[in-house]
Amino acid sequence: MKFPYRTLMVQGTTSDAGKSTVVAALCRLLAREGVSVAPFKPQNMALNSAVTTDGGEIGRAQALQALAAGLEPHTDMNPILLKPSSDTGAQVIVHGKVRADMNARDYHQYKTVAMQAVLESYQRLSRAYSAVIVEGAGSPAEINLRERDIANMGFAEAVDCPVILVADIDRGGVFAHIVGTLSCLSDSERARIAGFVINRFRGDIGLLEPGLDWLEEQTGKPVLAVLPYLHGLFLDAEDAIKPEQQAKGSFRIVVPVLPRISNHTDFDALRAQPGVDLTFVGPGQAIPPADLIVLPGSKNTRDDLAWLRVNVWPQALRKHLRYGGKVIGICGGYQMLGRTVSDPHGVEGKPGMSEALGLLEIDTELATEKTLAQVSGQCAFADGEVRGYEIHMGVSQGPATRLPAFMIDGRPEGARSADGQVLGTYLHGVFDAPGALAALLAWAGMDAFEAVDLAQLREQSLDRIADATRPLLDALRGKGRNAA
Repeated sequence: MKFPYRTLMVQGTTSDAGKSTVVAALCRLLAREGVSVAPFKPQNMALNSAVTTDGGEIGRAQALQALAAGLEPHTDMNPILLKPSSDTGAQVIVHGKVRADMNARDYHQYKTVAMQAVLESYQRLSRAYSAVIVEGAGSPAEINLRERDIANMGFAEAVDCPVILVADIDRGGVFAHIVGTLSCLSDSERARIAGFVINRFRGDIGLLEPGLDWLEEQTGKPVLAVLPYLHGLFLDAEDAIKPEQQAKGSFRIVVPVLPRISNHTDFDALRAQPGVDLTFVGPGQAIPPADLIVLPGSKNTRDDLAWLRVNVWPQALRKHLRYGGKVIGICGGYQMLGRTVSDPHGVEGKPGMSEALGLLEIDTELATEKTLAQVSGQCAFADGEVRGYEIHMGVSQGPATRLPAFMIDGRPEGARSADGQVLGTYLHGVFDAPGALAALLAWAGMDAFEAVDLAQLREQSLDRIADATRPLLDALRGKGRNAA
């Protein structure tokens, strides 16, 4: 059956209401039916990003949505990406490339320019695909940001598209969230809301029905679907770390939650691996014993190095290594393992040099040009194919690179320490391929096991959310309220 909308926007009453998964589910459902569909998010603020086929950078969630639609990710799917580098500033990426670093006030003024980039991308997608499913950002009720809005109703009004509003019942206060959001909208914005989606419901739907009836009476708008709470999903998170996905086992892996941690989706395969107990350790928390410590990527390497020192990680790492533990550093974490990190151009903040952890004989200099590439190759220390992507603004050199971690297209990549305890790489997604995951866990000391296939788990999860979201698609086609 034909999809009734050329463009449909999914907004949420709050961040993490389920906008990303609803868009991914609709893309998967429509693609199954042979509909030419593409995901789109005008503006995303996230430190989890992906490299596209056209050599740019977009939000990780949009890359997942592209996969759901059976497409390769493209920069038009997320024309504006903001990567926070401090509490008040962010790197502004336009059409996949770094445009500038701006503080919040300057970016607010820049939004009129950003909107042009958004509309250019949207127009290209709308010409190429028969349906575009758009994801909003945060909440449309943020009235302080209404002027120059490009992420929610500002975009919907500009292209004149209908909106469905998603609310997370698991948070509590779902009816207040919906009614309160509507009260913050203008008349024209309220008029374009086609209905509501209640997300993450668990319980007896019969007990919810009176509330749904009340909501429809109060607002004059339909509840299109009630979607269930699905456990055990393995989907790329847009930004927030979700500890409920952690697996439990005897092999202990510890990851510090850096203030500017980036691409923590690198750890999804480890969280899904049977036999692994992965723990994220935040500020002020005790650092537990571990078999492997992994330093993650960072959007601000020197500041996060300072954070590690304040939280006594250098001492913990030295003790960990004395007892025979292993350490892996990914991207910014790799840079931290070296001797120095210098930023002569002020790429990530004030120009200068920081002493690093001294666990690998490398020195890093941050550069103004960002490296963006999808790569594949082989482990240099064991049999195992590796696939991943590079997103970094630094070059690391030194004696340790003569003992590489991987061979990528015939070139050495990363570094290992002479004693075999420390490994560093610029490759994000380094654990995703089963061969590389098996090789790295074996290197770290994990006994015999069968490595998970994260790509397969991701596909299964996309199919699960699509199946659960079928009632919404039916309702959008005019079949009335449906509860999954």
